[in-house]
Amino acid sequence: MLVRISALAIAIALLGFSASADDIASIVNSAVRIVIDEPKRGDPVRNSVHQAPIRGNAFTQGRQRLAIDVMIAIDISGSTRAASGADVDGDGEIGFNPQQEQVPPGLYPPDTRSTDPQDTILAAEISAADALLQNLDPTHLRVAVLSFGGEINPVTHRQASYGQQDAWVEIPLTSDFDQVRRALQNILARGPRGGTNFAAGIRLAVTELASLHGARSTPRPEAAKILMFLTDGVPSFPFGSSRESDPGDTEAALGAARVASKAGITINTYALGPNALDNPVAATEMSRLTLGTFTPVKNPGDVITYLQGVTFTSVEDVIFTNLTTSEISEDVRLLPDGSFSGYVPVREGTNRVRVTALATDGSEGFTEFDLEFAVSGRTSRELTLELDGIRKQNRELQLLIEREKVRQFRDKQRKALKLEVMDPEIP
Repeated sequence: MLVRISALAIAIALLGFSASADDIASIVNSAVRIVIDEPKRGDPVRNSVHQAPIRGNAFTQGRQRLAIDVMIAIDISGSTRAASGADVDGDGEIGFNPQQEQVPPGLYPPDTRSTDPQDTILAAEISAADALLQNLDPTHLRVAVLSFGGEINPVTHRQASYGQQDAWVEIPLTSDFDQVRRALQNILARGPRGGTNFAAGIRLAVTELASLHGARSTPRPEAAKILMFLTDGVPSFPFGSSRESDPGDTEAALGAARVASKAGITINTYALGPNALDNPVAATEMSRLTLGTFTPVKNPGDVITYLQGVTFTSVEDVIFTNLTTSEISEDVRLLPDGSFSGYVPVREGTNRVRVTALATDGSEGFTEFDLEFAVSGRTSRELTLELDGIRKQNRELQLLIEREKVRQFRDKQRKALKLEVMDPEIP
């Protein structure tokens, strides 16, 4: 699953699990392990409002806190000039593709694909990558960025030169996320161009993540290795014309994915828009071969929200329950590496707190501890700002889920109506 399902986690908390361990870092369930980093055992919590911060880490049984190396692959092909369907730059205007709308002739240049150049699919990819960075912890996670495309011969529409380089490392694996952000902005400044060479992007990612010959990234053998592959199309290179996907292009991509699998790399693919979803064989198989996830994104601009809710572990949701006051808090931010932070409502004195985590397979784990609370300390404004940020992100994820449910319902009704028109005898 791609986003946290708070309602299910609340149900888990309400089932009335009991635990006797008082250790603040106790492990109470065999499916999911929970470690509390803050508050420290025996330390009282002070705040100006009746909310207590909790921070920790949740991971599936048998695992420890993961070191993770993530490569973000950005599709820079010419088709990413098209409008994403979202107000990526937040200027109040949603760019649209005039080639797909009825507009007066000559209103826009003939090659315009987005009336707002900052709302393109490429801009959405860059913004999504930046949103992902905001939810990552650089203390045990490194990020790299590559771009992939493919120069085109304008006459033959094939590769401009035999054996050309169609993928480039923009920034090697690093914990300096400011450098990563600058690399992302450099991609956006150069803009879209060329064809789409999946295989080149995957092979370069394998070189960096596995620290093969020629890699610019320093090795970290113990780290989990993940490729986040964003594309708005299908592979059109290295074989044949850039105007269509040759079977050899798909096989080249899958061959590279098999190499990635042997190197222990997971590929999570995000197929953006109708072009990528018309024939997503390569994208789906790349993920299947490497035990990753395939995420169809019908409206390319939604990829920003999807990457805010991504998880690199098997933990989907975390909630806090104050057993003393019978209050539940969903004001929890769960980061992709399984670390979490949030607030639980408390009263002065001793509060018995339970932290519950939900795994992707539906199993759960929880831990309980006593929390001593006294009024004072942090200002209410600081708390309000952090809570608002957590609630805004969770609300955006939930709205995306609800919108997808509505779309599926409407598609179902259209299909049913079409069947009735074709055969009036269908009940």
